[in-house]
Amino acid sequence: MKQMKHNRAIILAAGASRRMKTQKLLLPYHGSTIIETAISNILQSKVSSTMVVLGASRHEILEVIDGLPVDHCYNAQHAQGMLSSVICGLRAMPANTDAALVFPGDQPDIPAQVIDQLIDAFHGSPRGIVIPRYQNRRGHPLMVDMKYREAIEKLDPEKGLRALMDLFSSDVLEVAVEDNGILMDIDTREDYINATK
Repeated sequence: MKQMKHNRAIILAAGASRRMKTQKLLLPYHGSTIIETAISNILQSKVSSTMVVLGASRHEILEVIDGLPVDHCYNAQHAQGMLSSVICGLRAMPANTDAALVFPGDQPDIPAQVIDQLIDAFHGSPRGIVIPRYQNRRGHPLMVDMKYREAIEKLDPEKGLRALMDLFSSDVLEVAVEDNGILMDIDTREDYINATK
């Protein structure tokens, strides 16, 4: 049993939303916005603190999340892809961080219960990488022990965190969850319409 308390969230919110042709994280979502909904779910969980990684639309997103109890950092290399934002978030973590949960900002339907389920599984297992699974499909967030910080910095940007799970497959724990929100990202206008029905 791990004696860890500092589980921190990293929300990846640096992308330019090219496929949506507008900043998708700021779109209305069930009375709020996509990014605010994602943050709200995390704040209701056992996560100790939350870091939002900003990039392409940092000023617009900051305007919306200003006042929420989250930290933020700026990824100047955001055009290099998602892994650069993961690395930016990890570098901004406080020194006493034990593990990080990595959330894409465009997945607003990951409930607090699922986040807590992952945290409990992580602490009850010797494994250092925990990922949720819904009906045999892996989703988000990925929870990683901070011992992997250096390994993550050396990953192939094209493969991202998937490469970490391939490299250290014996240290991966899959957790079966009952919520398909772990799979539902909003990339296109069609995704958005379906998610807001």
